[in-house]
Amino acid sequence: MAKMQWPKWTSITLGLALAALTAVGSVKAADCPREDALGTSRIVSVDAKTTPRVGLKSFPQTLPLADHEVVLTFDDGPRPKTTSKVLEALAQECVRATFFLVGRSAAEHPEMVKRIAREGHTIGHHTWSHPHMARIPADAARYEIDHGIASDEMALHGVSTSTPSTPFFRFPYFESTPAQLDLLQARGIVVFGADLWASDWNDMTPEQELKLITERITAAGKGIILFHDAQARTAAMMPAFLRYLRENGFHIVHIVPADTSQRNAEAR
Repeated sequence: MAKMQWPKWTSITLGLALAALTAVGSVKAADCPREDALGTSRIVSVDAKTTPRVGLKSFPQTLPLADHEVVLTFDDGPRPKTTSKVLEALAQECVRATFFLVGRSAAEHPEMVKRIAREGHTIGHHTWSHPHMARIPADAARYEIDHGIASDEMALHGVSTSTPSTPFFRFPYFESTPAQLDLLQARGIVVFGADLWASDWNDMTPEQELKLITERITAAGKGIILFHDAQARTAAMMPAFLRYLRENGFHIVHIVPADTSQRNAEAR
């Protein structure tokens, strides 16, 4: 992946994130086979109507996380060889994350898409082919969004639709235009940036990546973290990173769409 470039954004009202999120209970896995696992501390629902964009690397607001709370997100998958290793590491610690899938990869590996969902993770969308969205015509950008979502939905549910069952989206390279942001907001789709990233698109060893991201999360204290499950270095360092979080008092927050959390609450 190329080096990240910060997008331009227009100001939107601060404080929306606090009004838009609802904690829907602790999920410190009762069925987790390891009592000492990191676990998932709580689920937070994100309402696209009031929280259309989050992540301080791109926008003026983020999720209202408490100190030592982190949200794990992964881009550019699925890639069976590396994504499976990331899933194994997450399962070992009973942790849930969010995967922003490239539609072309989802179409090639539908079994991995189903596995991600089956293991309790949230599936978001990351275009069809991972272009620089701010550098292509409007109709091409719309195609990338719609075809990417439709491919993810086909892989997951067997139905090709540009209406996402999980209305979460992340722009490749964090590049977007105001018109694209407005389009997604009008469609009720949350755009995710990140608060910090592992810079795992750069050439480094797993040990170097672990040192970099642990230093960053220690300094930040909390936040939405960007990884890439398509990167072998990230897959290799993930068990050690999760162990670091557990040993240093961090807590995992799992994000879901507001309507999903409401349905889960009603089912209980």
